[in-house]
Amino acid sequence: MVSSGSKTHSASILIEIILFGVDTNFVYCAQNHIMSNIDLIIEERAADIGNFMVGRLLPFRQKRAVGPFVFIDHMGPAQLGPGENLEVLPHPHIGLSTLTFLFEGAILHRDSIGSEIEILPGAVNWMTAGKGVVHSERTPERLLQTEKVLHGLQIWVALPKALEESEPTFSHVKAGDIPTWKQGDVSIKLIAGKAFGKTSPVPVHSELYFIEIKSESAQTIEIGEHLYGESALYILDGQIKSDGHTYSNRQILVAKESSLCAFEMEANTTVYIFGGEPFPEERFINWNFVSSSVKRLVQAREDWIAQKFPKVPGESDFVPYPGANK
Repeated sequence: MVSSGSKTHSASILIEIILFGVDTNFVYCAQNHIMSNIDLIIEERAADIGNFMVGRLLPFRQKRAVGPFVFIDHMGPAQLGPGENLEVLPHPHIGLSTLTFLFEGAILHRDSIGSEIEILPGAVNWMTAGKGVVHSERTPERLLQTEKVLHGLQIWVALPKALEESEPTFSHVKAGDIPTWKQGDVSIKLIAGKAFGKTSPVPVHSELYFIEIKSESAQTIEIGEHLYGESALYILDGQIKSDGHTYSNRQILVAKESSLCAFEMEANTTVYIFGGEPFPEERFINWNFVSSSVKRLVQAREDWIAQKFPKVPGESDFVPYPGANK
């Protein structure tokens, strides 16, 4: 949503994305050969909204989820001047965990649990909605009248069916607590989940991974043995190569199999690999709600329209359900 007329911006705008089919097989390794096996390529199409740019990468009509990941927005980079600020009013969620990860800038998070914290680059905000939570996201007061940049990822991870009606929780993990290590000119960060024999302190609720890989020089990356379930790779900056094909920034490569075991990274490239074990039940999305039950989505919509969700302390405004007042 974008609040027009008041120079406020939101990272929840539906942006078109386009799909390119590639008749190859992504990343199967045998006898030191890299065989391509890319099932889908989802390319971000960014839209300028004032001074803010958002690109939606998931869900897509032919790929609704990757493992438990059901929604990914790439926000920015946006250069915001004095008086131009992020102001996402209180809005609800059910049945998911939100993961916010910034590259630049700062966001003040408030929620109905009572959390109030400023997230900075490299840290993780992990909010589990369960049966229902409400939160707001704004530019911190100290930055309202300054020049600033906002750039990051906002992600929804579906909850296991048994936890969809759990009590809401919030966790903030500082950048210095995220497992980070180097292998030569390659830097690896396990932002969430389990991989490489390591576990991120972000309290996830299913088998998943969210990994950052940065290369200072051209490198061949082999990680297949560390992945499981479904996998996808998002190119934030730079380029990668696989089986003679070159893929550029702002593309997601979705693998047929999780054995995304080898690809070539150009110098100064940053990629994010995410995925994990999919759930046996389908997940449905209605606005900000995720559930294995369509009936539950209808109830959440009705509860929000009737303002039966918990309130964010000190806040009275809210984002209305789309079309509710028509």
